[in-house]
Amino acid sequence: MAKTRTMKTPLMFHLLSYTPFSTLLYTPRKSNKSHKFLQPSSSLVLLIFSLLTFFVVSILLVIGTVNVSHKHNCLFHSPIQLAFFSAIFPDYSDELTLSKSEMVPLPSHGVSAMNLSQEEVEFWKQPDNQGYVPCLDFGIGYRRESPEITSEKQRFLVVVASGGLNQQRNQIVDAVVIARILRAALVVPFLHVNFIWGDESEFADIFDVEHFKRTLQADVRVVSALPFTHLISTQAVETQIPFDVSPLWIRSRFSKQLKQEGMLVLKGLDSKLSKNLPDDLQKLRCKVAFHALRFSEPIRELGNRLARRMWIEGPYIAVHLRLEKDVWARTGCRTGLGLQYDQIIQQERNTRPKYLTGRVNMSYPQRRLAGLCPLNALEVARLLKALGAPQQARVYIAGGEPFGGSLALKPLVEEFPHLVTKETLATCEELLPFANRSSALAAVDYIVSLSSDVFLPSHGGNMARAMQGHRAYTGHRKYIRPNKRMMVAYYEDPWISEAEFGAGMRKLHNKSKGQPEPRTGKRDRDVIAYPVPECMCQRSSGFS
Repeated sequence: MAKTRTMKTPLMFHLLSYTPFSTLLYTPRKSNKSHKFLQPSSSLVLLIFSLLTFFVVSILLVIGTVNVSHKHNCLFHSPIQLAFFSAIFPDYSDELTLSKSEMVPLPSHGVSAMNLSQEEVEFWKQPDNQGYVPCLDFGIGYRRESPEITSEKQRFLVVVASGGLNQQRNQIVDAVVIARILRAALVVPFLHVNFIWGDESEFADIFDVEHFKRTLQADVRVVSALPFTHLISTQAVETQIPFDVSPLWIRSRFSKQLKQEGMLVLKGLDSKLSKNLPDDLQKLRCKVAFHALRFSEPIRELGNRLARRMWIEGPYIAVHLRLEKDVWARTGCRTGLGLQYDQIIQQERNTRPKYLTGRVNMSYPQRRLAGLCPLNALEVARLLKALGAPQQARVYIAGGEPFGGSLALKPLVEEFPHLVTKETLATCEELLPFANRSSALAAVDYIVSLSSDVFLPSHGGNMARAMQGHRAYTGHRKYIRPNKRMMVAYYEDPWISEAEFGAGMRKLHNKSKGQPEPRTGKRDRDVIAYPVPECMCQRSSGFS
């Protein structure tokens, strides 16, 4: 007698046999009494398998859509979802990777009102972000042009960025935008050695080159070096660029040269590109500043380590204290340290007349009344105390070595004894790799400052604007912008009481807490400092 073959039916089909679909899925099978199973219909198995796959993927997509982070409302997607959307929507995978490339701070602390005064509670309170989240949804026209631009292999833009770290960052941002405007490939920018800082770091020493290329691969082609065919020793460097140039000016001025020579070298880009660009180019600026320009791994590792050391013990304040010798020389202001120190600065200024920048005909009193002078340590201490900062608050000082050393910091230390710098927070061994590398140390300051619960700059400038915009982009963390012009009267009134001084400071800075502030409120505002509305929008998720 022939042996009866027992067919093993998959568990999935056994389970489905108890559903209303069983009659569609199975046909009766002739068998002996001991094996009364249903035989799957081969014509329908493939159909139901496809339907099940579709249902599973759909469920995953729904789950992913409602799985929103508490911080940025960004979507979390599985590899299946990513592949699914990428196959249907062009450039979708590029948008999803942005949430992973963003340099995100540690979460702000929730502060209990216990043992704190009302002023102290208000000081630590984070602003209402009004539902704004990052959204870099480029237009259809921008996307259609991208394949041709990102495959460019004949025309190359070379940019030399100068100045300190944040000044260089601004120029690199504009370099990417100009490369996009000119439809040219961008060579990884060169960092010029500045005579003030003397830092010889290259781009790769400060920034993650591969991350820079990868993040911008849908916007411009970035190459590490010029091809051999474009190496021309006599290439002229273009430095005569006026301020506030538009995309139209750039194209009309450089397109013909770029087409004929295949290469363009630009230097001195600082603040030359217009702040008022088409929306897509503004979004590109944000993409470069907040995503592509990630610091190199050694800098990130140390910066994050120091930020965690500050964060683990509770909320902290970061103050960008501009007390360096060159700052006093360039601003034409007095140090507050006495005649001896002011004479040294004046001598430095006389030796290098180009130090003094802007409004050279103004006297010191005029500069101070106009709000052009940095706050010294005493003025910062009085401001923080007036705004409600507790005396036991931990304060991180970002910035270079103060002119006058410990004497310059003394008033701030006396009022806030829990004050640290990167030199006191890190060990000598941790700082050794960054010796004489001011840009790397400034990048460490940037990382620690970004994670602070409250940030306050003693003077405007590139770091202040960068931190203002980055803190807004990552959730509108509290940012206090000193109203120096209006504060002068309070500081110079010898009869004012502490209570009156505090009430005046709180009134002046009532709206300076980091709430969403549109760039469109004033012309020429930098989108890097004011990412609303071009780079942020009010919606339930950061994806569109």
